[in-house]
Amino acid sequence: MKVAIVTGASSGIGQSAAIEIARRGTGVILTYGSNRRGGLETVAAIEKEGGRAVALPLDVGETGGFAALRDTVADVLRDVWRRDTFDYLVNNAGAAETSLIEDMTEETFDRLMRVLLKGPYFLTQRLLPLMADGGAIVNTSSSSVATAGLEPGYSAYASMKGGLVVLTRYMAKEFSTRGIRVNSVSPGPTRTRLGGDAFTRFPEVVPALAAKTALGRVGEPGDIGAVIATLVSDESRWITAQDIEVSGGYNL
Repeated sequence: MKVAIVTGASSGIGQSAAIEIARRGTGVILTYGSNRRGGLETVAAIEKEGGRAVALPLDVGETGGFAALRDTVADVLRDVWRRDTFDYLVNNAGAAETSLIEDMTEETFDRLMRVLLKGPYFLTQRLLPLMADGGAIVNTSSSSVATAGLEPGYSAYASMKGGLVVLTRYMAKEFSTRGIRVNSVSPGPTRTRLGGDAFTRFPEVVPALAAKTALGRVGEPGDIGAVIATLVSDESRWITAQDIEVSGGYNL
């Protein structure tokens, strides 16, 4: 059985991606930050459909914990799947915070950088020795990196996500010698818990976002999770170094 690691899978896009990947017969090691209950709910949803999953805590903004995570992943692979390697990595864990450039603090900038760019960079580096040749990586970026339709306040967030798109191409180049494919997905406005559960707190923004989306609604986590599951699968064996916007035609 193939095995995937999905970070930030206690809710939203990560949760959906983990469930979709498991539906295709792949074992899942998922991580959660502060939402342990959500992580366990993801495991329960996978197991209810006959899959196998294990949830592990991870603060993707703290690189000091990555070595311990790698050791735990190695133990779980051996104990649960009788394997020394895993096949797929989904760098999805994130955080969102908005601020105009004139109001941005270094503290907020640095936190976004640690979670959105430095974290995926060094987590991938740390896990790479455990990854099987011929595997696949998907990094979750954002449609905020687009060159048109920009919204004020996303300068730091989008800069980190844009960096992740560039990093995706370099990973694809360097890891190609091992047959590992690397792509990114850039969701548009999606109903997740990011931004302090903004969609629940500010439902009035939904109609305006839907009106700016060609397909007439905001995204749901399953819309993006299905694409992530497809990208790591063998169906996408000839796709690498691509950023795929999954937005229903936002700002089209």
